[in-house]
Amino acid sequence: MAPDLIDLAYLLSASLFIVGLRRLQSPATARGGNQLAGLGMLVAVLATLFVQKILTPWEMIGGLAAGGLIGLVLARRVKMTAMPELVAAFNGFGGLASALVAGAEMVRLQQMDDVVVAVTIALSILIGLVTFSGSFVAFGKLNGTITGNPVGIPRILAPLLLLAAAAATVWMLTAQMPLAPVLGLAALSLVLGLLIVLPIGGADMPVVVALLNSFSGLAAAATGFVLDNVALIVSGALVGASGLILTSIMCVAMNRTLWNVLIGGFGQEGGEATAASQEGKTVTATTADDTAILLTYAEKVIFVPGYGLAVAQAQHQVRELADILQSRGVEVKYAVHPVAGRMPGHMNVLLAEANVPYDQLFEMDEINHEFETTDVSLVIGANDVVNPAARHDSASPIYGMPILDVDKSRTVVFLKRSMRPGYSGVQNELFFGAQTRMLFGDAKDSMTALVAAVKDMQV
Repeated sequence: MAPDLIDLAYLLSASLFIVGLRRLQSPATARGGNQLAGLGMLVAVLATLFVQKILTPWEMIGGLAAGGLIGLVLARRVKMTAMPELVAAFNGFGGLASALVAGAEMVRLQQMDDVVVAVTIALSILIGLVTFSGSFVAFGKLNGTITGNPVGIPRILAPLLLLAAAAATVWMLTAQMPLAPVLGLAALSLVLGLLIVLPIGGADMPVVVALLNSFSGLAAAATGFVLDNVALIVSGALVGASGLILTSIMCVAMNRTLWNVLIGGFGQEGGEATAASQEGKTVTATTADDTAILLTYAEKVIFVPGYGLAVAQAQHQVRELADILQSRGVEVKYAVHPVAGRMPGHMNVLLAEANVPYDQLFEMDEINHEFETTDVSLVIGANDVVNPAARHDSASPIYGMPILDVDKSRTVVFLKRSMRPGYSGVQNELFFGAQTRMLFGDAKDSMTALVAAVKDMQV
């Protein structure tokens, strides 16, 4: 391909990335935005393969077919509860790819005379492999193979490893054969990724996933500079910048600084709690029939989804119940907290899967003032994001975290399997509120019973 055509292909690719990213801002256009960005990446990959003459056309077709098949299988088989782990894995593989390409370029050059290029390669390897190992620790914490509790690690180790990585970079510049320092830097980077993520508790995983996503973009951008590839620089910079912005949004939503997240120590795996676990207080259990009465005679109902909804896969039953209530004149809305679930946007994707109308989904700041006029708030699997202790209990680990003001509703109904606390390990004082009712059981079973009970109600 002529250089001008390659430049045009990269320009088209960058334009598609930007437009696609812009369309991801709204649930109504997010799917199209994702498709545009994917098309942009396809254009960039094909243009690079042609200009470098890396593969034959048939090899390209075979690679595209294999990759497309893997993507199709993952899209259809991965459950919604496993989506955060899948995102973490994608981040990790993206970082690994950047590191491998940069390392291969260093070995190809044999000896580095250009300090800027050498440092760029070192950064690509460092950031890429930190992303890889850190992402798979996050993967393990999210799926339960690694404890969600913070792992105590001496904080001095990470700075020492960074100094060692800098020494390995200098060694790369002076070595006759760069393979040994490259391997040393790679090993240090992998260990550093483990040390960064292991001390972070499960409650902070949404922030970690966003941050690692940013790291994968920065590694790709650094590799783009190494290869002098415009498309890789642009795409990596976009991912890096958007990931950092999302990380900032997540930190604000939890009232935590990024430094506070990275030093770890927050978020325990909650154990079981009894109904009388908070100063002798008790909870009020309810039934599907009693809850159906409350919902049927309500004028306004707000659904508050959480990770428990994803675990139970009850989103379709929630949509069915909402449709029935709306057909009877009940005003229905959904309140989505920024860190509900195990990754940014988890609840939005879950509800979109059930075709919940986009105009019924409201973010925390948009809907908090409406809880005071809400007859029933139905909380499905959410916990920390509705805990009033965040507003007034200065001794609580979640103190200061912005929450959904569910406790201001006339009646609050929790759908939960048990009294187990959320990822922060803090018992929710709203469970014991006078206006609170607890509908125990699997959320999908409870929602199915609620749908049947509401249908049987004569209004």
